[in-house]
Amino acid sequence: MGRKNKKYIVYSTDPNFDFEFEDDLEQETLEPGEQKLYVSIDRKSRAGKEVTLIEGFIGTEEDLKELGKILKSKCGVGGTVKNGEVLIQGNFKEKIVTILTAMGYSVKTKGGN
Repeated sequence: MGRKNKKYIVYSTDPNFDFEFEDDLEQETLEPGEQKLYVSIDRKSRAGKEVTLIEGFIGTEEDLKELGKILKSKCGVGGTVKNGEVLIQGNFKEKIVTILTAMGYSVKTKGGN
């Protein structure tokens, strides 16, 4: 994801001009003890089916995918990682809170379910 953006230049008449590039660096993954994850149940745009939503992860996309893979395998269900969130099919809120706490994450639940 090392996309480079041109920095503040629209046009230049200088024949020797070279663009300055600004690297979009991914955020470094914090240690589990330094992160606060939020776990909730979501039914929006899912035809009434429940998914367990894990938000608040700070780190690289690869590390988030690895966390999603661990949670899916421990819950024995499918899921996905997108938009910086982990979606686990079904209502596994309590189980996921237990798993994440055992991994060292600070976990808060959202919603009344």
